[in-house]
Amino acid sequence: MDLKSDIIKLSEEAGFLACGIAKVRKLEEEEEHLKSWLSQGFHGEMKYMENHFEKRLDPEKLMPGAKSVICFLYNYFPSAIQIEGAPKIARYAYGEDYHTVIKNKLHPLAEKIKSIYGEFHYRIFVDSAPVMERQWAVQAGLGWIGKNSLLLRKPIGSYFFIASILCDIELEPDTIQTDHCGNCTACIDACPTDAILDNSIVDASKCISYLTIELRDKIPDGFRDKLQGWVFGCDICQEVCPWNRFSEANSENAFQPGSWIQLNRAAWNAMDAEVFDTYFANSALLRAGFNKIKDTLNSV
Repeated sequence: MDLKSDIIKLSEEAGFLACGIAKVRKLEEEEEHLKSWLSQGFHGEMKYMENHFEKRLDPEKLMPGAKSVICFLYNYFPSAIQIEGAPKIARYAYGEDYHTVIKNKLHPLAEKIKSIYGEFHYRIFVDSAPVMERQWAVQAGLGWIGKNSLLLRKPIGSYFFIASILCDIELEPDTIQTDHCGNCTACIDACPTDAILDNSIVDASKCISYLTIELRDKIPDGFRDKLQGWVFGCDICQEVCPWNRFSEANSENAFQPGSWIQLNRAAWNAMDAEVFDTYFANSALLRAGFNKIKDTLNSV
């Protein structure tokens, strides 16, 4: 019985773009990087990033007895984009909230693994716990960390979600890929807030995604003229990445945009909280909320 092959087949049947395996260990090579990033305040007001430091580095502290990290990628690149001149929403938020959609795929998948393997313990993570998912995806051979700090995969780029199953099954790990960014600095050059630094480091406190979603306060005056129309998240560093020329539209019904994609600037300006909730009831936009988005709208 080749359980690893069965898991990959199950992931394909569930619609995942790719699946890879990493051996559980402490990510010692990331420790100083994380300490430095936090000490320089690059996490801004995301104080939760300071919590569970050891758990971020060592999955066994999240689940004692864990032996493997099964990593998954799920395509979210849309088949259509917003009309010209509309306030911009990051593509990952076009459909339903990915946390729920992907967890609803991973739980049945994990139970199918159990039906093949027998009793085993696992935990599912979809950007919702102190797990360094991009780093584990690298360890699982699914891609490399680009200069914009996102996971890139040859030849499809970076428009995908990362999820993982931490389990106590010992599986054969995959081979780490090489870096394919070369001398390209397109993402660094295009970032309007200069948030992308050297060595794949991002000062999140300057990132448009942080400013429009995570920052609870009003966007500082020094950044308001640099948003380039974005009111929830930002795709600039992905739009200019040469690898994303090869992105293909996803086929996930839950990630197809609703009728709001046709709203123009005037319709957004006229939107009230009730209309917002109607359009985005199951959307990641609720993370920022109506008031935050309307305030940002007044800046772009």
